[in-house]
Amino acid sequence: MDGPEVEVRRSKRRRRTVSAYRDGDKVVVLIPASMTRAQEAEWVQTMVGRLQRSERRRRPSDGQLLKRARELSDTYLGGLAQPETVRWVENQRSRWGSCTPGDRSIRLSTRLQGMPGWVVDYVLVHELAHLLEHGHDAAFWAWVEHYPRAERAQGYLQGYSAAAQLGAPGEEQPGEEGGTGREAGAADDVEGETDRAHGADVEDGADGRR
Repeated sequence: MDGPEVEVRRSKRRRRTVSAYRDGDKVVVLIPASMTRAQEAEWVQTMVGRLQRSERRRRPSDGQLLKRARELSDTYLGGLAQPETVRWVENQRSRWGSCTPGDRSIRLSTRLQGMPGWVVDYVLVHELAHLLEHGHDAAFWAWVEHYPRAERAQGYLQGYSAAAQLGAPGEEQPGEEGGTGREAGAADDVEGETDRAHGADVEDGADGRR
């Protein structure tokens, strides 16, 4: 079927529940090991659909991103960085954000969707600072560091990138159901019970210095 790359992980510990979450560019679906291939195909379609709908509900519009960017500029950059447009893009796989000073446009990778707001804010501040300083010299980082969670957000993005590189397909990984094995910044986690017809419930829930 058309849609994102899907990785299915079977777990002997699971009996009735099926869950799904986004890991970078792919969707991971966790199912009981006893599930048939036909059941697997049905649940993958169901869970991917529910995850995508949940993400759309959570995703700020481009207009909201622009408003937030201007608020951040006013708060941390003295209002000096004024973007013309801010929008989500799906074709940025090696960077979290980018900007074009000439037309004052900022683009954020859709991989940021579902990450904590303060991480998205950091990437916005980073790109806003590029409207003031084009390079990555001391003057640029001085602007970025006006954002109080800059260092924490850089660490978060580093951890996400490292976890994504270490992840591998196969049996469910240790700590995954408890959350410790899941890559930081995964988007919504959707879960359902196999004895209910598609009764899934929705749960809320590199280096910055390029």
